[in-house]
Amino acid sequence: MVISKLAIYLACIIALAMAGHAVAHDSPDHYLNPHNSARSDVGVGPVTWNDTVAAYAEDYAKQRANDCELIHSNGSYGENLFWGSGANHSEEDAVNAWVSEKQDYDYYSNTCAKGKVCEHYTQVVWNSSTNIGCARVVCNNDGGVFIICNYFPAGNIDGERPY
Repeated sequence: MVISKLAIYLACIIALAMAGHAVAHDSPDHYLNPHNSARSDVGVGPVTWNDTVAAYAEDYAKQRANDCELIHSNGSYGENLFWGSGANHSEEDAVNAWVSEKQDYDYYSNTCAKGKVCEHYTQVVWNSSTNIGCARVVCNNDGGVFIICNYFPAGNIDGERPY
């Protein structure tokens, strides 16, 4: 009797752990919340999840799973890419990395600091980009994690400010 209760208890723990892992990645909220927090910080309205844009991101992420190179899809959407070593990088890690470029963006001159990149940040907060779709894949052969977010309409239009 004690052994069967222990077996049931262990089975429940394993099931709960697996259920937690199954929902741990690729929830739209894991992308939307950090995007919308960054947008709110500069007075820009929220983005919403778009299943069509997400399907595009998912398709491209699957194409990159073999090499996980940061090569843009050159599609009609705005796009941010992220790669991290190891399989533990989250959606929030990717968005936070892009948002961290804020320190290198000068709104008044609408430029990045010399030698810095800030276009990932400006795409996150681009005022007219109102829909996103994102995807995450664990790279084959323990090659890390590849994360992509696509934006509609695309931002980073030359000569325009993001907000």
